[in-house]
Amino acid sequence: MGKILNYCLLIFLGLLFFIPLIWVFITSISPSGEIISGSNPFWTKNPTLNNFKEAWEAAPFLKYYLNTLIIVFGVLIVQLLTITLAAYAFARVNFKGKEILFIAFLIQLMIQPEILLFPNYQIMAQLGLVDTKLAVMMPYWASAFGMFLMRQTFKQVPYELDEASKMDGSRWWQTLWHVYIPAARPTYVAFALVSVSTHWSNFMWPLIITDSVDNRPLTVGLALFAQAFETGAQWGVITAGTVTVILPLLIAFFIFQKQFVSSFMHSGIK
Repeated sequence: MGKILNYCLLIFLGLLFFIPLIWVFITSISPSGEIISGSNPFWTKNPTLNNFKEAWEAAPFLKYYLNTLIIVFGVLIVQLLTITLAAYAFARVNFKGKEILFIAFLIQLMIQPEILLFPNYQIMAQLGLVDTKLAVMMPYWASAFGMFLMRQTFKQVPYELDEASKMDGSRWWQTLWHVYIPAARPTYVAFALVSVSTHWSNFMWPLIITDSVDNRPLTVGLALFAQAFETGAQWGVITAGTVTVILPLLIAFFIFQKQFVSSFMHSGIK
């Protein structure tokens, strides 16, 4: 009976969170007349793709997609490098002040990103990088969460493998490449999924630091697009633009959901 109640609760919560998503998809393919009347909130008798066509023509979504891909993977590639080197240093290298420095890194996990918006903007302005993709990416090139996650994974690697690699004449970077990185693949997958989803949906910092279409990501572009249609209440076009933005993440999740859960289980995240 307890298991049945748990399953029923999970199904109820799943449907509860899924209802807004269903409404968005149905509205995006509904004619304007049906949306305004509100007669069929969760289905449509006359599905149409005109809303997607109008949304695609009303805003440069292709440019927004390209900008987002550059930003997301630009952040991820540098993050993988920085968290790998930092994690190896904290896990296997002995140096003075290591524990204090590690605690300082962990303190960053308690700092809300919004607190750093003004200092980051000042730095980017002094560097002359305002309204550039580089300015959107730079504050996220180091990840305290990623460093901590990777450090815990590296510490689980048997130290005997490290010593055996050094006895074979391997340098530290060769040991890192051939011993630690292969053992941490599930953790890399977990962190990559978190990083991509986080920066794909990042809004506040790109909104502040970018001013032109050439550098705006999808989230900012969608907000401006929705604002432009706000007075006309053209919900079909707005939701079509929303679906255009979230669809890649949804498809990726449905395809890689098993790898997503498995990677977190192997990386020690509960």
